[in-house]
Amino acid sequence: MSLFKKIFGKNTKQTEFQINNNEDFWNWFMQNERKFHEIVKSGKNIEDLFFANLSKKLNELKEGYFFLTGMYDQDTVELIITADGNIKNIVYAEELINAAPIVDGWKFTASKPANTRESFGINMNNYTFDTDNIKFFSIINEAFPDEINITLIHNDYKIEDKEQIDLGCYIFIDNYLGELNAVSIIDKMNIIGPNETTEELISITKLKSYLIWREKEFVEKYESTKHSTENDTFTVLESTTSNGNPFIAIINTDLLKWEEKASHQWFVCVNIKYDGTQNNGFPNNETIQLLNEFEDQLDNQLKFGGGNLNLGRESSEGIRTIFYACKDFRVPSKVLTELIKKHEDSLALSFEIYKDKYWSTLNYYMDHIN
Repeated sequence: MSLFKKIFGKNTKQTEFQINNNEDFWNWFMQNERKFHEIVKSGKNIEDLFFANLSKKLNELKEGYFFLTGMYDQDTVELIITADGNIKNIVYAEELINAAPIVDGWKFTASKPANTRESFGINMNNYTFDTDNIKFFSIINEAFPDEINITLIHNDYKIEDKEQIDLGCYIFIDNYLGELNAVSIIDKMNIIGPNETTEELISITKLKSYLIWREKEFVEKYESTKHSTENDTFTVLESTTSNGNPFIAIINTDLLKWEEKASHQWFVCVNIKYDGTQNNGFPNNETIQLLNEFEDQLDNQLKFGGGNLNLGRESSEGIRTIFYACKDFRVPSKVLTELIKKHEDSLALSFEIYKDKYWSTLNYYMDHIN
């Protein structure tokens, strides 16, 4: 793709054509698509004439969209909508592209696709990152057999330039494998120099086929795995924090003993801040009611979505954290984003979602029940 461009979202003022949903966005886009096509094809003033307008409208729709554009072939402009690796926003980029109309001269893509060229590379900060100077090996841990742990070896690695080289390797992998594959298949990735290992090194060109094999094996192993929490045991655990404050957790101890944790590889932590200054760090009765209402709504919606397990919660020092393990990241991303907006006037909510096949986030509790 030539004229490959990228622009980050900025806070912008709304224009007369207000964008409230995906349909509004594509209606606006269709009114301007011929002009945008000509601008990208000409390669002139793309940032001012196309990017600035597109950025405004995407930000009216939702914060966190990024985009790339360029000529896919001589007559076709490709527009890629990406979350730039932010797990929470990938589902929204996918839904926006799924709602796109079919337009002559345009190709619409969700997330950065994998590079299909045999030889591929990028240059950054006076370093090259390509299929010739990056190799890899995989670490297999018998205790965590389903974890995909990759180590990259950059031929010119220098410890004094670790930050720049690590960033370049991550960007290379993101573009080489494709954005979705990079964030959803690899569990851990480390970057070292050739003098830091005696492992047999493998050409990076073999990484795609290796990951396809590991992912296929993983899916076949767990695709029919289910767990009903209806009759599970939830245990109350009490302790004190390093500050001497009381700490209470209610944890599904049956799930923590489950042997198939990796089937629900996406871990969700929902954090709710409240004023606990008058109650030893715990919520007052009014706040407890709000928290319980929110948790009921969250649990009902995630159960309806399927593949989401409520692992329990902990409360202390003005923060309640709720834990879920999920088969996929899309439903919890949408449910939580919408619930946070719904409760923004009454609860201080935030959430994280990340890969954790063996639920190491809850190691403290696992150690105490075993």
